[in-house]
Amino acid sequence: MDSSRKTSGATSTPINIIDLKPGMENVSVRVRVISVTPPKTIETKKGTRTISNAIVGDATGRVEAVLWGERVTALHENDVVDIRGAWVTEYKGKVQLNIGKSTLVEKAPSDSVPEEIPENEPRATGAQRSFRPQRRGFQKRGRRGGTYGE
Repeated sequence: MDSSRKTSGATSTPINIIDLKPGMENVSVRVRVISVTPPKTIETKKGTRTISNAIVGDATGRVEAVLWGERVTALHENDVVDIRGAWVTEYKGKVQLNIGKSTLVEKAPSDSVPEEIPENEPRATGAQRSFRPQRRGFQKRGRRGGTYGE
């Protein structure tokens, strides 16, 4: 039951890469894998994790994908795959597609995504505001709203 809950919210039809926005969850895309890096171990706030990075794309553009844990070997260069249940984040101002243990990756017909992928990338517009709130309401030391010396 738990796995159906995770995938039931996935979009039934793939969305275009160029339309990905940070904060999206249960995303479905059909992509061609352009490149994949070997797995590596990194330290995160949650401990040691194994990741792999890939560049994937469709007829609208390309995006970096981060494969987590047991999914680090799920993508192979030049494959066309359906990815369901992914989530989208922003890292260093760029949109990233994340593929984790609850994400489904299945081969798709190779002629369903063109071989030539444009270099357009989705934009992370507006996401900066949520990560960089305006500083306001801070008081300087020594000031309590009155005049000094009273």
